[in-house]
Amino acid sequence: MRHNSVLAALLAGATFLSACAEQSGEETVERAFQDVNVIDDANLNEVMLTVGDPNEAVTYFQRVVKEQPKNVEFQRGLAQSLIRAKRYDEGAAAWQRTVALPAATNDDRVELADALIRAGDWAKAEKTLTAIPPTHETFKRYRLEAIIADSKQQWKKADSFYETAVGLTTSPAPVLNNWGYSKLTRGDYKDAERLFNSAVTQDNTLFTAKNNLVLARGAQRNYNLPVVPMDQTERAQLLHTMALSAIKQGDVETGKGLLREAIDTHPQHFEAASRSLAALEA
Repeated sequence: MRHNSVLAALLAGATFLSACAEQSGEETVERAFQDVNVIDDANLNEVMLTVGDPNEAVTYFQRVVKEQPKNVEFQRGLAQSLIRAKRYDEGAAAWQRTVALPAATNDDRVELADALIRAGDWAKAEKTLTAIPPTHETFKRYRLEAIIADSKQQWKKADSFYETAVGLTTSPAPVLNNWGYSKLTRGDYKDAERLFNSAVTQDNTLFTAKNNLVLARGAQRNYNLPVVPMDQTERAQLLHTMALSAIKQGDVETGKGLLREAIDTHPQHFEAASRSLAALEA
């Protein structure tokens, strides 16, 4: 009888251990699948944010946000996708929802300020940046601070912010171009020319900086093209810009000559330059 009791106890214990082992195994497998899902989500998020069509990415993130509204990565992805799709008002609202989450960062708040500027809400953008601790020193934060200072014609502040932003990035060409354009609007053509030159030196593919450089030189009645890398089409376009600048300064004959040169230089028919020249000669 005693043997039977011991045997029953042993069998019960074996059954319990077997059940524990089975349960533990199921939990391990479940955790493993959860980890795989996290990795898959991260990879898919990155794909949607980089190579996907922006509106397709919006649709994807809208679906996953509906399923997990408190997931900051999904909310962030939706906000970024809306901005990429140039749906700025919706993007700003999405960033607002993102920064309201406990896991939001100061970088998210900077992105909110950027979205608000794009949506035209400059006052709210400035208020958002002001609320970010001054210890959060990033390139994008200072670039936005500079743009806002520019919009308020606070030139000293703008210059200070632009200078700081340039020092915080390894790709300063776009911000140098922005800074140069700020100087151009103030009528400081010499300094604008210097900044545009620096931008082209940093990135000789940045056509906007080359075009602005020509505008800065034209404003000083210097109608010689700058010595910067350019292909034949770019040369024709820059000659056209220079011609219009000369005409604006009242140097009409010089402008006509530059237009003819632009037409001759362009590898195809240069409609804009031809139309401008025909209008002048008429």
